[in-house]
Order: sequence, then C-alpha cells, then structure tokens
Amino acid sequence: MLENSPTMNIIATFLVVTSIGFLIYFAWKTLRTSNLFQTGVKLFQAQDYEGAEAAFRQVIAINSTNDVVRLLLGDILNHQGKIEEAKELFNYVINSSPKNPDAYLRLANIQMLQEKQEEAIKNLQTSKVLFQKQRQPEKAATIDKILQKIKK
Repeated sequence: MLENSPTMNIIATFLVVTSIGFLIYFAWKTLRTSNLFQTGVKLFQAQDYEGAEAAFRQVIAINSTNDVVRLLLGDILNHQGKIEEAKELFNYVINSSPKNPDAYLRLANIQMLQEKQEEAIKNLQTSKVLFQKQRQPEKAATIDKILQKIKK
C-alpha cells in the first residue's frame, strides 16, 4: 500500500495543477476562437469582407482543422475576386474532408463562373450524392434541379 508521503503529495499536486492549467488554456482557446468566429460572421453579413477575412484567418491560425471557417473564408475570397485562393480553400476541404458536400458545391459554383461546365457538373453530382447519403434530400433535390438546367 502507498503511503501518503510528502513526495507523493507533491506529485499529486503537480498533476492537479498541470491538469487545471491545460483546462484553462483550452477553455481560453475555445472562447477566443468562438469570439473571432462570431466577429467574422457579423463582418461577413455586413459585407466587410476584409475584416471578415482577417477574423477567419485568425480562427484558422488557432484551430487549423475547422472546415466551416475555411468554407466561409473561401466565400469571402470569392466575393473579393480572389478566385484562385477560394478554389484552393475549397479543394483543401475536399482533400481533408472528402465527404463534405458544401465544398464540392462551392467549388462547382466557381467552376460555373469560370465556364468549366464539365468540372462543375462532376462536383455538383458529387455534392448531390453526399447530401443524399447525409439524409438531406431537400439540398440534393435543389442540386438536381440545377443539374437539369445546366444540361438543357
């Protein structure tokens, strides 16, 4: 049986303090990310694309795995005419999360604007299938209507 020695007390105290420190750090990081995200959304809605871009880039710097922020940043870049940067972000999300239908949909939108109809159709079809698999039939039906209009 272990004794309640001073060394054991020091080790236990150290572990508790370290754990609390990590919890505080992650709570602060989450709060900061959430605040920056909300700021970015508000700026985007107010059409302050430069401000929104800066906020979303800060979110990505803090949490590099957030696909939603990358998609929104891609939308902002698209609005700013930074088409190639937007395409890179959408492709990044497709490569990191190949089951994300929104990334295919946004990339298809840009491809249609660039008159790359075959590529756009392929990405729209992929998006439609993914929305169906994710049990979002309304979105899949909307994409199907878009595909029918394109093919006419």
